[in-house]
Amino acid sequence: MDQFVIQGGQRLHGEVTPGGNKNAATKMIPACLLCDEPVTLHNVPDIVDVRVLLEVLEHLGASVNWLDETTVRIHAANIPTPEVHPIMAKTRAGIVLAGALLGRLGEASLPLPGGDVIGERRLDTLVNALIALGATVSHDGKRLRFKVENGLHGANILLQEASVTATENTVMAAVLAKGTTLIRNAAGEPHIQDLCNMLNTLGAKIDGIGSNQLVIEGVARLHGGEARIGADFMEVGSFVGVAAVTGSEITIRNADPHHLDMVALTFGRLGVAWEVRGQDLYVPAGQRMTIQTDFGGKMPTIKAQPWPAFPPDLMSIALVVATQSVGAVLFHDWMYESRFFFTDKLARMGARVTLCDPHRVLIQGPSSLHGGLTLASPDIRAGMALVLAALTANGETRIANIQQIERGYANIEAKLRGLGANIARVSVEPSAETV
Repeated sequence: MDQFVIQGGQRLHGEVTPGGNKNAATKMIPACLLCDEPVTLHNVPDIVDVRVLLEVLEHLGASVNWLDETTVRIHAANIPTPEVHPIMAKTRAGIVLAGALLGRLGEASLPLPGGDVIGERRLDTLVNALIALGATVSHDGKRLRFKVENGLHGANILLQEASVTATENTVMAAVLAKGTTLIRNAAGEPHIQDLCNMLNTLGAKIDGIGSNQLVIEGVARLHGGEARIGADFMEVGSFVGVAAVTGSEITIRNADPHHLDMVALTFGRLGVAWEVRGQDLYVPAGQRMTIQTDFGGKMPTIKAQPWPAFPPDLMSIALVVATQSVGAVLFHDWMYESRFFFTDKLARMGARVTLCDPHRVLIQGPSSLHGGLTLASPDIRAGMALVLAALTANGETRIANIQQIERGYANIEAKLRGLGANIARVSVEPSAETV
């Protein structure tokens, strides 16, 4: 097993380029199943979840070729089976194969989804939307099975919540359905925009991209083409956090800043700002790092909300930034009941953290963090948050279970070393003690 060994307390400097959006890549790749011609995707992140998904497409019968380090060509000329390989249970993203396979074959059989351990994420909104399009759904505790007897048909669908997964699946199923589909209360995250723009490039007819209402006119078939995956705004936010907690000057290249307005507003409440320079972000050293109180001097709350509000996947990063800011702030993630369970590790490092309940945590800063611990990464974002904590801590910190981090961040140790971080990968026995 591998671990990161980090010597903290050092100033960093330089430039870094984030990878492609993980959540876009893991939806645009399944969308390639919707046509029988080659589709080329650019800016694909070479991460574990992407590799697993590409392997699953090959099991389904598609050909997959890496043209260079970030470009993949997928040709699903023939998909002989709707049975998704059990390896797909390793990642949550596999559930999006339901919409793609329903659109292409009229049926899909998938293992129950895995992924991060951040709480229960129910599938009711997704299932009900696909039923509205004409699918029947069953499960036996191990696999989900979707089937369409008389073809998919357009529908007027009001999602129970602005679910990203439900929106993506419904869009992919609807583009080849007969008639017009209206999706109300649709999610509008950048990765959904990337998916919809890609599908339009392939011949779909989707209006309202980026809004909470999508209108999809079904077409008979899609054709091949090319699409670019946008910058991963989670990785961009993570490097902003790296700059802030280490007091460093960092330029983040090709950051797609037009998606970052709410992220900028929220980080600004923690005393962190940046400059937009074309498509780049410049994060200066010496941030004021003071938490802004609400009107009347009241304690502020940072709350995860559906897009375009602050994304839940950046809560862990912002939380570590808050440990280095002057003041107090309450974080509230109503979506996932296990998101903040990693904060006991921050407390062991010296952070002043109060876990109020599974959904809320109070941070009082600034705290001087210390190393001397081996910390296990419970999920992608918490794992990266622990890397931030280790970079600002005095002494050596080891991060275990780093395969979780690498599910979402490509070449993260090389990128940090390029900024001057003292981080190394070492192999250890599986029995090595962690907290």
